[in-house]
Amino acid sequence: PYFDLQTKRRSIGMKLYHGSNMEITAIDLSKGRVGKDFGKGFYLSPDRLQAEKMAEITTFKLSSGDPHITSFEIEDSVLTSNILKVKRFEGYTEEWAEFVALNRNNRTEIQSHDFDIVIGPIADDRVGVQMRLYAEQYIDAKELAARLQFVSPTLQYFFATEQAIKFLHKL
Repeated sequence: PYFDLQTKRRSIGMKLYHGSNMEITAIDLSKGRVGKDFGKGFYLSPDRLQAEKMAEITTFKLSSGDPHITSFEIEDSVLTSNILKVKRFEGYTEEWAEFVALNRNNRTEIQSHDFDIVIGPIADDRVGVQMRLYAEQYIDAKELAARLQFVSPTLQYFFATEQAIKFLHKL
């Protein structure tokens, strides 16, 4: 919990973790990479083990730094109110597949959507082969969703805007 200066109360929020090759002292959206699942921005996981895995992968790929987990908290009400534009995918659906494909194919600095926050499954290694088949048009979005229905998704929280990251409180 953190102390909310506006209401002078302790707020309870959701813990989210970011795995990297360094501690995150300030979120810099410009350091995000294009072509990611939900676009260029800042990614977190509610699963600390998933963040640890990402920290290891990032450190290995960049051949620099040390694996580090930075913890954040966001008040639950931010994700359910109309303060920000939030998109939530409840699983591996056709809509999710089309959204991920759109973002992965976007190699520009301009977002392909107007959401502040996107919450949904990661297209990780377990899903990668199926995503490739979809990207190469061997299967359609409906078939992709059907093939992934028995995979337990690992969620990711994507923050796309400066307005959204203002609600993240570093722990």
